[in-house]
Amino acid sequence: MNKFLLIVSFAVMSFGADKDFNGRWNLTVEKEPRGRAWWLEVTGAGTPAIAGRFVGAPGGQMDKIPSIRVEHKELQFTFEKAGKKLVYTASIQKDVLIGRQTVDGTPALTFRGVRAPVIRDRDGDQWKPGKTEDLMKSLDGWQTTFPGRTLEWSLANGVMKNAPKASDIRTKETYWNLELHAEYRYEKGSNSGIGLRGRYEVQIQDTHGEALSGHSHGALYSRILPAVDAANPAGEWQTLDVRLVGRTVTVKLNGKVIIDHQEIEGPTAMCFDPNESMPGPIAVQGDHGVVEFRKLTVTPLTRS
Repeated sequence: MNKFLLIVSFAVMSFGADKDFNGRWNLTVEKEPRGRAWWLEVTGAGTPAIAGRFVGAPGGQMDKIPSIRVEHKELQFTFEKAGKKLVYTASIQKDVLIGRQTVDGTPALTFRGVRAPVIRDRDGDQWKPGKTEDLMKSLDGWQTTFPGRTLEWSLANGVMKNAPKASDIRTKETYWNLELHAEYRYEKGSNSGIGLRGRYEVQIQDTHGEALSGHSHGALYSRILPAVDAANPAGEWQTLDVRLVGRTVTVKLNGKVIIDHQEIEGPTAMCFDPNESMPGPIAVQGDHGVVEFRKLTVTPLTRS
């Protein structure tokens, strides 16, 4: 093989290796301050059209990656946040993504990622409801999601309520396909959310009368917008019904269907359990504002 053919052959091999970064990755983060997981999607690796989306440290939403490249078999992407430069680098080792984050050049966090699984369950008539479980019988069935935090939630007179800036909480029990019913109210300007399987947040926020966005009340946070604004004003009781089968989600807010059998692409910022092929807990966000629940139930769905 002459020198020219050798160079071409090496270029083709590198091109193929770059393509290995393409796809969706669920990331487990070592010592993440709030115990949360990340999510990464890469497309076009191995071409000039490489692009990416990220759920993780830059903010509490899904962000398009502004600068991304593959060089010498290493993926690198960068964000600017509050005057700081966040750089993420990763390589693939036996189909596992091994990476690190630096902040202004200082090592910060390490992570490892696995490819998002294929989930074959689809919603339809083949699912039958099991026994409905009352998640508010006591607080004994709950634990905090933030490492080292205490359970700063109370249950009195049939109402479950968080202290301001309390840790998010999660059920000790885990669930797969399910129907969830919640009745709650919040103060003006408040913000909370319900995490399905500990991965997918249905947003609770005082957005009555505002333009629809991925942060609207009832949205699948930063991923699926509600079809209409069905939120009641702050201070009024709200009713939320969610059905999740596989990745298919339907959301009804105050009696109106606002998300109808739509597919969830991957975890949201609330995620602390990235193992998407496994059952996960129900979680409630407590660190953004005060919210009161007077009812919270879950009904597992099984194949008939």
